[in-house]
Amino acid sequence: MHDSVTVHMDAPPERIWDLVSDVTKIGRYSPETFEAEWLDGATGPAVGARFRGHVKRNGIGPIYWTTCTVTASVPGREFAFGVGSSDKPLNVWRYELQPAGEGTDVTESFDLSKTAMLRLYWALLGWARGRTNRNDMRTTLERIKAEVEG
Repeated sequence: MHDSVTVHMDAPPERIWDLVSDVTKIGRYSPETFEAEWLDGATGPAVGARFRGHVKRNGIGPIYWTTCTVTASVPGREFAFGVGSSDKPLNVWRYELQPAGEGTDVTESFDLSKTAMLRLYWALLGWARGRTNRNDMRTTLERIKAEVEG
């Protein structure tokens, strides 16, 4: 119910963080979330800020909006958000940036809540969704890499 992908990028952490923490740019990188917007007057990444993402599940549908809350925002280091309820998110997505040599190792991860319903879902379909998430995280990171190195 957790997985991650790491990609090395030849760019400083601050430059990469500016991209991963600006949710309005997610449509340029993610295979599933094609747009997002800040809510409640928020204009950027701060812990507690809310946004909603427009998702096309598995790249084919269904299409829906989901509300998210920023749970970590450390410039140049970490950006994370919970999907669903701000006090008990169903899933937490995280970007961690670690200086490495002349660049940065960027790790994207997800961590599903350990509710009974999600445990059952993961037991039955986790193999397929896990593969999709890994592939999508790699695609997202490779697209960010292409932009920061381009």
